[in-house]
Amino acid sequence: MHEDVERCARAVRSRDARFDGWFFTAVLTTGIYCRPSCPARTPHPRNMRFYPSAAAAQRAGFRACKRCRPDASPGSPEWNHRADVVARAMRLIAEGVVDREGVSGLAARLGYSVRQLERQVRAELGAGPLALARAQRAQTARLLVETTALPMGDVAFAAGFSSIRAFNETVREVFAVSPTGLRERAARGHAPAGTGTLSLRLPFRAPLCPDNLFGHLAATAVPGVEEWRDGAYRRTLRLPGGPAIVALSPRPDHVACTLTLTDLRDLPAAISRCRWTLDLDADPVAVDDLLRADPLMAPLVERAPGRRVPRCADGAEMAVRAVLGQQVSTAAARTHAARLATAHGEPVDDPAGGLSRLFPRPEALVAPQPGPALPAARRATLAALAEALASGELDLGPGADRQEARARLAALPGVGAWTVDTIAMRALGDPDAFLPTDLGVRRAAQGLGLPATPAALARRSAAWRPWRAYAVQYLWSTSDHEINRLPGTTGEAPVMEEVPA
Repeated sequence: MHEDVERCARAVRSRDARFDGWFFTAVLTTGIYCRPSCPARTPHPRNMRFYPSAAAAQRAGFRACKRCRPDASPGSPEWNHRADVVARAMRLIAEGVVDREGVSGLAARLGYSVRQLERQVRAELGAGPLALARAQRAQTARLLVETTALPMGDVAFAAGFSSIRAFNETVREVFAVSPTGLRERAARGHAPAGTGTLSLRLPFRAPLCPDNLFGHLAATAVPGVEEWRDGAYRRTLRLPGGPAIVALSPRPDHVACTLTLTDLRDLPAAISRCRWTLDLDADPVAVDDLLRADPLMAPLVERAPGRRVPRCADGAEMAVRAVLGQQVSTAAARTHAARLATAHGEPVDDPAGGLSRLFPRPEALVAPQPGPALPAARRATLAALAEALASGELDLGPGADRQEARARLAALPGVGAWTVDTIAMRALGDPDAFLPTDLGVRRAAQGLGLPATPAALARRSAAWRPWRAYAVQYLWSTSDHEINRLPGTTGEAPVMEEVPA
């Protein structure tokens, strides 16, 4: 989009927040770069330059605006809904793969040579993987400087810098202020958090409907691994540096996020997984505009615009839970998953006392072991899935090839179309995944006057492409099922009996 100068200039003139993260505006006369919605005076078009990433703007010599903080804008929705190598690379960079494994490790994960990957990423984003990772390190450093009382040396190490000098130089170059200056500016009015605990604000593109998003996560929460408490969805995370606990609460203009980390170097990965779980980088206006064009879907969109797809922080976990949830109620799926977590999940210490386990690794589920009472066929499916995940034959992580993952899932015994699309929607983030055989979807379709048979409904759903996963959320919203409302609130009519675990 950054190459469409007139469109970008219009977005900047109207301060349109929908385009935050899509591109960045650099101002030649000031030497700074901003998000499109920056409230500062709009520069003359001849003084504006547009870049596809913060890293590209930094590489061109511009520094971040202190007023609109462009590094804190929502991420581009392109990297979530696209499935090409550049989008997969961006998801892995957000997970901190370059900092941990280098560009060679990133390329190996994607099945490309370093040279091929560099060329493709640079062509689209104006900067290579190293520069993109550096921009992310700068953002991580700013968060740690502003929200914790950590010594600057510890901040530099936690943010992924190789030396204090590199940390100081990068912060000065990107933010035009020293790390100490950042902390002093942020300290006015609030005290920083203690070591290991961070309180953050996760931005999103409006509108956002929290009902089905948090309602689904709360209704399907696995006891010990997840919970809803005091208006927040809380869960354990398995991160490279150790276990973590996150609490996410919806707010009018952001999602409040509290993180308790074993290793502060896991901050980028933790933030990435939280944003992924809540689908915060989606473009709700684009989704809703397309679905609203269907007269049968339009009333659902008008009633509660901005629905997101509730995902899962770990793809392997979601796949296991989808198998456990085949043809059973939400309550039964939770019970099965809780028994599995109790039997095979690693213990976690939660200072608040509500969480006790990480969800089991696939390796722990390969051999037949004690766990939930399942039919023999379901146990065989679970074992085959665990084996494929543990061996690396099946990749459901942020850099996964969606089509390859779908094919490998479909080849497993006992994995049908409903399970494949559930995993594609909630683990792989496929925005076009659709569930025509789902009972709740079929009942909703029938109530709206849409075809109710799976084949006819699948054909009719072509009009909703490429956003059919969001159409599923709107169809489910016609039910009074608990997944459609925040705990403690009430909903409306018919009942949905089958939902993904």
